[in-house]
Amino acid sequence: MKELILCKYGEIVLKGLNRGGFENELMKNVRRRIKPLGKFNLRSGQSTLYIEPLEDGIDMDEVFERASKVYGITKLCRAIGTEKNLDAIFEVVCERFGEALENARSFKVAAKRSDKNFYLTSPELSAQLGGMILSKFHHLKVDLFEPEVTVVCEIRDEGAFVHDIAVDGAGGIPVGTSGNGLLLLSGGIDSPVAGCMMAKRGVIVSAVHFEAPPYTSERALMKVERLAEKMSEFCGRITFYTVPFTKIQEEIRNNCPEEYFTLIMRRQMMRIAQRLAEKNGLQALITGESLGQVASQTMAAMVTTDAVCEIPVFRPCIGLDKKEIIDISYKLGTFDISIEPYEDCCTVFTPRHPKTKPQLKDVEEAEAMFDFEPLISEAVENTRVKNIKSY
Repeated sequence: MKELILCKYGEIVLKGLNRGGFENELMKNVRRRIKPLGKFNLRSGQSTLYIEPLEDGIDMDEVFERASKVYGITKLCRAIGTEKNLDAIFEVVCERFGEALENARSFKVAAKRSDKNFYLTSPELSAQLGGMILSKFHHLKVDLFEPEVTVVCEIRDEGAFVHDIAVDGAGGIPVGTSGNGLLLLSGGIDSPVAGCMMAKRGVIVSAVHFEAPPYTSERALMKVERLAEKMSEFCGRITFYTVPFTKIQEEIRNNCPEEYFTLIMRRQMMRIAQRLAEKNGLQALITGESLGQVASQTMAAMVTTDAVCEIPVFRPCIGLDKKEIIDISYKLGTFDISIEPYEDCCTVFTPRHPKTKPQLKDVEEAEAMFDFEPLISEAVENTRVKNIKSY
């Protein structure tokens, strides 16, 4: 008897003729994540990905943890496979749940028969297996609603599998099935959440960060790189672009009206991000903006920034409030990094009284007070690139 991990599909089961492509992408993503941990046999069947270790001594806790962060998996569990007969199944139940059943007062059996050729129906299997458990563990009582121990038995085409209740996976669809995009990644809470939300919809995420030394420090950049590394546990490898932005910010400060500082800065960022995206074959930009959260994220302000874009701009956090974004960041593990007190370039030259309802023509007139084109080209030319991954 060997332990393996069952990864249940989510949305993939709804796909039509192209379902195979989604399954193959999911299998590739899982294989990349767990490859450093040892040798495995990965196979797909009955809307489930099976992860079977081929070596002894593999850290299955770590395998399970990594698989739980792969988009496209909605539920997963650690199971033991055996033959499709009651005696073999009961032997596995005693091995897997013996200690827990000894110390519990109540239990239930949840059986599912996917192989319709098996001689017992799901209710019959639950009843008979439950009877065998009661014959060995006399102190137990059956509780169908709040049991202390739940024994799950699945009868599948290739065998019987015993496990406890499956836990939630990352959900979504596999990364690599919906194109690619460039995330404007600051050191805050929102943008890492936005990037992972797009990865959950199958997008391969790259990231661009704007640094402004000496106004921003090396530690601030290191913080953002750590955010990207934490994101990569869910998104996979992230191509990380660092753009030198100091000169542009200084010229905005020296030449433009203060109330438009942030808007003009955002427009330059979008221009640079778009050129990097086009240069590297990326199809869209991604931001962490939430409607009305700050002055630069009003609808009127977004109109002024989108005016410089020729490719789509995705804002997956647009309808979320701050608490909802924070809750997601906790689940991703990015929150504690995001709140570290290192500055980012968006906060360096913050206007005292920013425009919340700007008119596009007024912003364009303010921006026209200086020719930013040479500095934009220089920033793109001097952008640094590195690949970031957690494992």
